[in-house]
Amino acid sequence: MKKAVVFMADGTEECEAFLVVDLLRRAKVDVTIASTSGSLALTTSHQIKMQADALLEDINYAAVDLLVLPGGVAGTENMAANGHLLNVLRSAAAEEKKIAAICAAPSILGHLGLLKGHKATSHAKYRDQLTGAQVLDQEVVVDGNFITSFGLGGGIAFALELVTELAGKAEADRIRQAIEYIH
Repeated sequence: MKKAVVFMADGTEECEAFLVVDLLRRAKVDVTIASTSGSLALTTSHQIKMQADALLEDINYAAVDLLVLPGGVAGTENMAANGHLLNVLRSAAAEEKKIAAICAAPSILGHLGLLKGHKATSHAKYRDQLTGAQVLDQEVVVDGNFITSFGLGGGIAFALELVTELAGKAEADRIRQAIEYIH
């Protein structure tokens, strides 16, 4: 069974995170929501109280196939300030694990220099922070082990691309039909 970790901090855009979690779980991917805020209790960007499955530091990343960074301005800032998370991302990139980010969150990868030489996208306000990337104005961009998207408007397409990456195109098509996503 494929494994994914979706990171969340206080201020994370909940819809971007929950779309990914929902569609990956429909594809039978083992998904862990990991708090980067030091507590399982989180408050999302629109003040929804929720509880993560685990703390960032309690996860064994050796068996993880995909790391996901949802956006949200405050959530992205909070994740970018977490040194442990930044080390996890550096290690995952060195191991060529799949790393996905949406909205403002690709800026974290840009600041780490991980997107150098790759195609990527993000929310328009953050594209200047994709250091070293060839920035594309597309809904979802896949280049090597990096999958990026421009924001909540591309959330379903982004989540379906992650399903494709971990469970295959047939499974993504099955889910696309089941949720009646016609785009």
